[in-house]
Amino acid sequence: MTGTSQEILKHLPYLRRYARALVGSQERGDQYMRIFLEAILEDPQRVPADGNLRVQLFAVFHDVCTLLHATDGDDAAPLEGLVPVETRLSQLTSTQRQVLLLVSLEGFSFEDVGFILHLPESEVRDQLDAARKEMQRQHPARILIVEDEPLIAMDIARIVEEMGHTVCGTAADHAEAVAVAKRASPHIVLADIQLKGGDSGIAAVQDILNGISVPVVFVTGFPERLLTGERLEPTFVVTKPFKPEALVSVIGQALAMHPPFAPA
Repeated sequence: MTGTSQEILKHLPYLRRYARALVGSQERGDQYMRIFLEAILEDPQRVPADGNLRVQLFAVFHDVCTLLHATDGDDAAPLEGLVPVETRLSQLTSTQRQVLLLVSLEGFSFEDVGFILHLPESEVRDQLDAARKEMQRQHPARILIVEDEPLIAMDIARIVEEMGHTVCGTAADHAEAVAVAKRASPHIVLADIQLKGGDSGIAAVQDILNGISVPVVFVTGFPERLLTGERLEPTFVVTKPFKPEALVSVIGQALAMHPPFAPA
């Protein structure tokens, strides 16, 4: 395989993050990661010797997904078949989701995204613009912020409100988070993994999800802890310090995949 194993391994958590966010599911995202890893282990030459290794890995991931759908006779766009039909109506298209996450969450340039998706740079820009406009048409959602740093919580709240959503509550520790979630019934939860008094944001979210079923976005300075693929882990992860565009894109993607007003 091109490059050392360590060089490739350091990119896998973020490719796993991207795959999960793209399809809106840890299980399905990790399934595609397994297929991708099997493909490059079987044929190491899939990863070219030249070029940026991170870009090459993301490009191979998309090529493997495209080939899988072609082999299965699926006419849907790559990865589209993993998304429930009801969540696709009036929502981001497959290409829009790909471009949005590659640019905003993973930080690729327009040129790199064009290489990964085999699109001209002008098409990448057009798809990103369309994705951003589509997110502006999303139903307003109630969002719970679980964060023990007041300034960060305020910054997240500002971003959420500028998107047209409502902060239905904030919490700094486990007990408060569970209580606010029970009272406010949020459509989405934004949470850190380390809370006030040494509480675990992961444990708090697990207790919240015992009562309601909503998407969760973890906003953390330790993303690698949540992207091992070895246990139950979150679908959506944003790295601290975060760029507002990254948080906006992941919130939009989470709501596109799990709309609060989806048909029953």
